Amino acid sequence: MSTDWKFTDCKEKPLLLFSSLDWGLGHTTRSVPLIKELINSGCNLIVACNSSQKQLMQGEVPGLRYVELKGYDLKYASGPWSTRFKILAQIVKILTRIKSENAWLSAFIKENKVDAVISDNRYGLYHPGIYSVFITHQLQIHSGYGSLADKISKKILYRYINRFSVCWVPDFKLHPGLAGILSHPEILPTIPVHYLGAVSRFEKCIQLPAKKYDLLIIISGPEPQRTILEKIILEQSEGTSKKIALVRGLLGEQNVLKNDRITIFNHLKSHELNQLICESGIIICRSGYTSIMDMVKLKKKMIVIPTPGQPEQEYLANYLSQNHFALMISQNEFSLIKSLELAQNFTFTHPDTDMNEYKEVIKEFVEKISSLSPSSMC
Repeated sequence: MSTDWKFTDCKEKPLLLFSSLDWGLGHTTRSVPLIKELINSGCNLIVACNSSQKQLMQGEVPGLRYVELKGYDLKYASGPWSTRFKILAQIVKILTRIKSENAWLSAFIKENKVDAVISDNRYGLYHPGIYSVFITHQLQIHSGYGSLADKISKKILYRYINRFSVCWVPDFKLHPGLAGILSHPEILPTIPVHYLGAVSRFEKCIQLPAKKYDLLIIISGPEPQRTILEKIILEQSEGTSKKIALVRGLLGEQNVLKNDRITIFNHLKSHELNQLICESGIIICRSGYTSIMDMVKLKKKMIVIPTPGQPEQEYLANYLSQNHFALMISQNEFSLIKSLELAQNFTFTHPDTDMNEYKEVIKEFVEKISSLSPSSMC
C-alpha cells in the first residue's frame, strides 16, 4: 500500500474524500464552490484526481491534499455519429473503471479515517460503511439511440446511484430548472435526492465594468472537437470587425496574443475568467452544464454550440434556446457573422435565481456526518 495514501493524523474536523469525473474540466470546476463551502463549514478534504484536475484545483483552492486516482480517459471522434459509436465501444472500459475505482476506494478507506465520500459522477466511489454522496445533474439519460436505449441506460444508472447514501443534484428543485428533464425525471432514485440549486464558481457582475470585448469565445471539452471548433472560429473571425477574446481551455500553456483585435488566452483562473466574462458582450461557448450555470449566474447573453456526438449537450442547447436562456447554433451550421446577427434579434431571458442554495445542503450534510462519526474526531 502506497504511503501517499495515509492521512492518519488526529482529526479535529471531519475528513472528506472528494472526487470528480475527468470528462473535460466542467465537473472539476463546478466542484470548486462546493469544496470551498465544505472548508468554510469546518471540513478537511482530500481530493482524488488525475494530474490535469490537480493542476486546475491547485490554482483555485490552495492547501488541499491530493491522492492520485486514474480518470476514465475516453476517446472521441471527429464526427457526431462516429463519436457516439466510439463512446459506445468504450462501455466495457467505463464499467471496468467503475469497478476499479470502487476497489481503490475500499483499499483507501482501510488506510484512512474518512468520514464521508463525495463523488461527482464517479459511479464507483461508494462504500457501504461510509456516508457516500453522489453528484449529478443527469438523472434522465439522453443516449441518442432512442427511448428504449434511454430506458435501459437509466435503469443501469439508478442501480449505481442507489448504492450511495444520498444524491445531490446541481439544479433548482422547481421543475423544469436549468437542465429540464435531465434533472427532473418522472421517477427519482430510491435514495434521498437533494437539489443544490445551480452552482457556479463565479461572482455576479454587480458593477458592470466598461466593455472590453464585443465577443468572448470559451472553447472547452474533449479533443478533437475542441480543436475543430477553435479552427472554425479563428477562420471566421477574420470576417468581422468585432473585438474578440478567445479562451482555449488548455492548461499549463502560456497565453498568446494573436493581434490587436483578437486576444487568445490558453487558460485563466476563475477570478480572471470571471472578470473577462463581465467585461465582454456576447459569450460563445459549449452547452456543457457547468458553462450554463456560470452564464446564468452572470446573466450574460450566450450563443451555445453543442459538442457533436454528445446528446446531453444537444438536449440542453435545445432546451435553453426554447426557453430563451441562450441561442443555439449547431457546429456544422455555425457562421460567426450570422450567429451575431441572430443574437441581435434574439430575446434573451435571464432567470432571477438564488445561487446559494447549495450552502444550506452542505450545512445539513456537515451536521449529519459530524453526528455519524464522533469517534473519528480528536
